[in-house]
Amino acid sequence: MTSNGRHNGHGGDGHKTETPDVSHIRNEEVTHEVSDISVQGVVTFVVVLGFSIFVVSVGVWMLFRYFSAQEAKEPKPGPMALSQGERLPPEPRLQVAPGFGATLDDGQRVNLERTIPQAEYRVLRQQWEKELRGELKNPSGNSLSMPIDQAMKQVATAGALPARTQTAPGKLQDYAVSLPTASSSGRETAKRLQ
Repeated sequence: MTSNGRHNGHGGDGHKTETPDVSHIRNEEVTHEVSDISVQGVVTFVVVLGFSIFVVSVGVWMLFRYFSAQEAKEPKPGPMALSQGERLPPEPRLQVAPGFGATLDDGQRVNLERTIPQAEYRVLRQQWEKELRGELKNPSGNSLSMPIDQAMKQVATAGALPARTQTAPGKLQDYAVSLPTASSSGRETAKRLQ
């Protein structure tokens, strides 16, 4: 027997534990337990699993290539299918919604979908500026407006504005309005001063 020199922890009485020597005991018939695991089965499983993963990966890759090719061949819509414009809700549409836009006075359509809300005002402001400068034209090419300065000169030189007629001094001008009376069911009118 050998002594390992360890104490059992019961104070300082000097008790030592001894381990018996079992190196001489041998069983020649048993080296390991054969029924616990089969090394050949584990290796076969890992090889089959790796091959299966490879085959499935290649199959999925080929399937996605097929789907991509099918997507590239966009089929034409059927005869009863609605066009993009017919699928949109009726006017007026919400700002930044699909199909939202503005039609200008010259017939031009401006697409404003998915833009900032101020884009509608900016387009309208550009149209007003064109009108003020006299650049706005209809589809046949005729000018729809003229610059303000030019219009003022034309009116001043032509004297085309009507003037008020002068009344005699001391006489009031008639500013009465004809209104239907209730007793005549609207057939006769009476004049009232405003």
